[in-house]
Amino acid sequence: MTANPFALWVYLSQTPLLWLSVTLAVYAVADAVSLATRRHPLANPVLHSIWVIGGFLVVTATPYAVYFSGAQFVHFLLGPATVALAVPLYENRAVVFRALLPMLVALLAGSITAVASVVILAQAFGLPREILLSLAPKSVTAGVAMGISEQLGADPALTAVAVILTGIMGAIVVTPLMNRMGITDFRARGFAAGLASHGIGTARAFQVDEVAGVFAGIAMSLNALVTSLLVPVAITLLLK
Repeated sequence: MTANPFALWVYLSQTPLLWLSVTLAVYAVADAVSLATRRHPLANPVLHSIWVIGGFLVVTATPYAVYFSGAQFVHFLLGPATVALAVPLYENRAVVFRALLPMLVALLAGSITAVASVVILAQAFGLPREILLSLAPKSVTAGVAMGISEQLGADPALTAVAVILTGIMGAIVVTPLMNRMGITDFRARGFAAGLASHGIGTARAFQVDEVAGVFAGIAMSLNALVTSLLVPVAITLLLK
């Protein structure tokens, strides 16, 4: 490999590694900015990586399929990263076990609220049925949400957009909202973040506190299971 930056650019531009390199570099810079601002909610690295990379794609007229062919290795790593959440969960298993009952109650309340609220609001604003169905699973991780959307005959691409926006909004508002409400228990803060804003909220929770991250990971996983069962029932009851 050469030390000449231009030669490096020419080499990368002819391989799928270009967009993988761009993705990692942009996220590294966004994360450094987030760290420099002491993890301010508005300096969320996922949010800023999205618009920066989107800008690159627009300026260079690069189709999304070309971008994804290079950056899909990051997508592949989502699976191992999710499995890796089991490590802090195991290390904090005693804390988790003591909060088992409150977690189950919060899981049911949060899952029902997440699905019912968006369906009722979408109905109130007169949104078309396909959009409503696409928004219903917005609070679970993208892979599960897109699968639910497909089963409902909705638009999985629109669901993915709703999932990402929900995650980013949740990651931004969770800390100031919890502070304003006087909720200081990191178990409750993390569980709320993971339940409402899935993986992006879980990443935010780990930035704030490890225990919060553990409970966010649990909420994210369990909410995916409950929502996959709840959405068809909610749609049947609310869209008669």
